[in-house]
Amino acid sequence: MSRQQTRNASDTYTMGYSENFEKLLRRRNAGINAAHLLPSLKPDMRVIDLGHGPGTISLGLAEAVFPGELHGVDMEFSQVEMARAAAKSAGVANAHFHTADVTDLPFEDDSFDVAHFHGVLIHVPDTMAALGEARRVLKPGGIVSAREMSVESSFYEPGLQEQLATFAKLVTANGGHPEIGRELKRLFLQAGFSDVKAGFSFEPFCTREDVEFLYRFASDWFFSAETRKAAVGYGIATGEQFDEWYRKFDRWKDTPGAVAAFAWGEATGCG
Repeated sequence: MSRQQTRNASDTYTMGYSENFEKLLRRRNAGINAAHLLPSLKPDMRVIDLGHGPGTISLGLAEAVFPGELHGVDMEFSQVEMARAAAKSAGVANAHFHTADVTDLPFEDDSFDVAHFHGVLIHVPDTMAALGEARRVLKPGGIVSAREMSVESSFYEPGLQEQLATFAKLVTANGGHPEIGRELKRLFLQAGFSDVKAGFSFEPFCTREDVEFLYRFASDWFFSAETRKAAVGYGIATGEQFDEWYRKFDRWKDTPGAVAAFAWGEATGCG
């Protein structure tokens, strides 16, 4: 992508960069969210973390390969600044963060032992371009890893499937792929990776604190004026539907036994 295309993609990034979305990202770490990859990481490896966000997963990856290096890239400079601050605060000196597009990486061929995606390919319109760049910068035999959502397999209990279906439509309208988590094995093979292994897991929200957090997050993002305007503008939903969904969401929060879970697909392969 050109620099202007990169900026436009950021403007339509489905999740935005709200405070509560940042809190959701900061809940994530390598021990949980890259558990499928960690056993393959060794000291002295060189890792690229593609679309690193606030860097909470990146720091765990950097620690796993120390004294090797982690290089993170994100198209949003505010995320790069946040990740750099997190690394400095944690004393993780082998993590380095750069503003860049995952479909046009500023690194030479055969530069890394591992390329890592988490919650990124769902939002990238050109999946093959992103995977192609990951393969280009990997050394021969290097590892590619991704963990991505499958929105249709995610759930609220009691059910609020209309919200999830609307989120999936918003992702699609912005050029993304809401079911890419279940497609990773096929896409890795299509991109030329070998020895591809796939699996699935859930990100649960089961405690009262988790439910209240998810309620605040969705209230701040999904029910924001900006998201409502986008959904109405795309013809995905009406304002009246959002009002009804919010009433149901209020009832969900206060229901004894309320839970939710986001479904994720995971895959690794060799370059």
